[in-house]
Amino acid sequence: MKENPYDNDKFFAKYSQMPRSVQGLEGAGEWETLQSLLPDFKGKRLLDLGCGYGWHCAYAMEHGAFSAAGVDISHRMLEVAQEKTKQWDQVKYYCCAMEDISFPAESFDIALSSLAFHYVENFSPLIHKIYSVLKPGGTLIFSVEHPVFTASGSQDWYYDSEGKILHFPVDNYYYEGKRSAVFLGESITKYHRTLTTYLNTVLTAGFTLQNIVEPQPPAHMMDIPGMKDEMRRPMMLIVKCIKAAE
Repeated sequence: MKENPYDNDKFFAKYSQMPRSVQGLEGAGEWETLQSLLPDFKGKRLLDLGCGYGWHCAYAMEHGAFSAAGVDISHRMLEVAQEKTKQWDQVKYYCCAMEDISFPAESFDIALSSLAFHYVENFSPLIHKIYSVLKPGGTLIFSVEHPVFTASGSQDWYYDSEGKILHFPVDNYYYEGKRSAVFLGESITKYHRTLTTYLNTVLTAGFTLQNIVEPQPPAHMMDIPGMKDEMRRPMMLIVKCIKAAE
């Protein structure tokens, strides 16, 4: 089932107030790490899966990309993205689930996805499709919620009687599949998979792993309330891999 909470007025209004929505890439705690792993965009064709507000499409164009294609299931998100990138005719958006993309083989040099794959139920077919649309030597780089973060499902800390954090629950790790989580006060569906599944899926598709990173909050964000607690468990995982050159 392909759900789309972002077109819900209440949910979208809350999402629009998040730092990453207001400040862009600089407001995302993992951006500093992700940016350091990005390939050279000059002259390249980007596919952004789960593109949201189009921040990565804009970044690619600002850094010399030939074109960018953004895919997102949310009409509301794409309306914002189109406005933010309207100065580039080479940026096109497609409103559909990322699993339903249909591009010719070897259409792109770079495929990027930020915090979206954990909304996908069937991961392997998507990765094989991405492999097909990438040119030989092309790069896939994606971030997801870390399996430690998604395992239990609640995605919240355990607290003592005074409301102080005790620890973060990790349970049912090897039982992959649907999880009901609360995000921005709304109930949404995500899909948990193990670290082994994430990595073996890209390897089985034919990719070569280049980087596996568990990003930590940057030093300049440590004064933000709650940020220091993000050092107590990994929240995100970034994977970079390469399609073999012919």
